[in-house]
Amino acid sequence: MNKNVFKKALTACLPVISSFIVIGISFGVVVQSRGYGPLWAGAMSVFIYAGSMQFVALELMASGAGLLTVALTTVMVNLRHVFYGLSMIDQYKDVGKAKPYLIFALCDETYSLVCNPPQLAPGEKKAFYLLVSVMNQASWVLGSILGGLLGAALPFSTEGIDFALTALFVSVVAEQWLSTKEHTPALLGLGLSLLCLLLFGAENFLLPAMLLILLGLSLYRLGKGAKA
Repeated sequence: MNKNVFKKALTACLPVISSFIVIGISFGVVVQSRGYGPLWAGAMSVFIYAGSMQFVALELMASGAGLLTVALTTVMVNLRHVFYGLSMIDQYKDVGKAKPYLIFALCDETYSLVCNPPQLAPGEKKAFYLLVSVMNQASWVLGSILGGLLGAALPFSTEGIDFALTALFVSVVAEQWLSTKEHTPALLGLGLSLLCLLLFGAENFLLPAMLLILLGLSLYRLGKGAKA
């Protein structure tokens, strides 16, 4: 691993790192408000590391939900990662012993960065993927612990604080929109998501939307390949 790869990884991660620390703090504050301490916040971010699912898991823990309920909810909330994983098969096939961790750490923001890496030599990609994954998770864990400590020291209302995660998703999409001239995939995803939201409702639209987006993007890619 050389300094050039580290610099490129850090530069790519800086927006996510800053956001993850802030959102991690919000998660830690919510953990503390539910009666759990900073260690719980840190442990959840180390072993679950699932963003929105951590907020959901916290509510399930607080409500005393059963194991089956937790498992089914986790599958529904994080089902999108199946599609992420399928698209990363080629990129992660030669990463060696780092593969299990890279799979575990493939959150939304990390996915957006490893799908759009800077110019790298073939032998530098594995180090870049690993650094991006570690830096992003480390910032999330740090923010979670800080939030737990802050929540214990300065108790305040946590109403609406979990919206920070939604705000991060919006900022990632905006960054991707500004960094590329090809907006068809983003518009396709937005249009199909809105269609499924209207057809299936807010509680049930995620799975059909992901399936339609996968189909739509596959057809779009095939169409581009045929034209080329």
